[in-house]
Amino acid sequence: MSAEGQVMKGEGDARHLTTAEVARRLDIKPETVYAYVSRGLLTKLPASGRRGSLFREDEVAKLARGRRHRERSTMDDIATTISAIEDDQLYYRGRNVADLLATHPVESVAGLLWTGELDSAPAEFNAPAAILRTTRAAVGALGESARLTDRMRVAVTVASASDQLRFDLSPQGVLRTARIILAVEADCLGPHHDSGTLAERLGPALTEHVLPAGLLDSTLTLLADHGLAISTMAARVAASARVHPYGVVSAGLGAMDSQYHGAASTVAYRFLADAMADPLGAASERLRLGGGLPGFGHLIYQTTDPRAELLLTILRSLPDAAPALEAIDTITDHLGAPHTAVPNIDLALAVLMHTYRMRPDAGEAIFALARTIGWIAHTLEEYAERPMRFRPNHAPVP
Repeated sequence: MSAEGQVMKGEGDARHLTTAEVARRLDIKPETVYAYVSRGLLTKLPASGRRGSLFREDEVAKLARGRRHRERSTMDDIATTISAIEDDQLYYRGRNVADLLATHPVESVAGLLWTGELDSAPAEFNAPAAILRTTRAAVGALGESARLTDRMRVAVTVASASDQLRFDLSPQGVLRTARIILAVEADCLGPHHDSGTLAERLGPALTEHVLPAGLLDSTLTLLADHGLAISTMAARVAASARVHPYGVVSAGLGAMDSQYHGAASTVAYRFLADAMADPLGAASERLRLGGGLPGFGHLIYQTTDPRAELLLTILRSLPDAAPALEAIDTITDHLGAPHTAVPNIDLALAVLMHTYRMRPDAGEAIFALARTIGWIAHTLEEYAERPMRFRPNHAPVP
């Protein structure tokens, strides 16, 4: 008897399907089945006495009905091999991100996400001098009120207009453009440091303090990719239309400039500033207003955000981080779950910012520069798919 006809006891005598059968029933790739699992659309069950996983047929049938009734192309069909989240752990190309922090700079991690290979001695990411001059002139014309991510968006747009090779969508062309984009993002924000690692060039734009070696680099690595986040989806939709990489990154930066996504670290920073002066008073005020505590909770992680855990562990070894961490610990000790369950990466970024007296928008800039690496990886992956696959009803393109 096939697995499609088998009955497993202990689950209400529900019928179960194998991964291959689910993929065939939904007309999707087998790896997309696990993408559905990560989004909570399907429940993965162990297959007793055999390899692989099983899935409830009633869940699969419900999902199939929903797919048939939708009149638009579904984002649920996207499968990615770039990063994965399993059991509250983050993986880049199958490698636990925790194993990459102390051993590889973010430039090597970028290579891993882009090509699947880790380069132990990656070259610096630089932009042609003419593009960099034009970009700096345009960014320099912005007023003092311009945020760091405003400067990044202008820099990417101007660099695009200055690069005659931007329409080279071959893998080699995309990698060339990617290095230019990351260089102008890092070099347009503050003092002119157009040599060195990305972290070394970004740091002076964020703070006047000297950062410990590797701290900012590790933070960039932790934020480089995170599955199909909203800004990544915006980037992939643009890439599906074969927008060049500058335009793809611009789409990602636009989606990130939002209250529910890129601004989260700034909200956590301001909350932590209040909490450092009066921990319980700051928490009480947030509860009085009916909202959750900024920097706590996550849509995906159930018990811990591994990115926050890794960064906070590093910060706890630094004496200057004590005031911010003590405020968090006081709130956690008095409130506990559910209010302080799952400290997230935005809270860890806020601690980093306060520890080194960074600009209030520094977290957004770190996030944007790091996530650009992921957007490029998704661009390469999306270019390998059929174009315009997100157009509703797959209607003919006029």
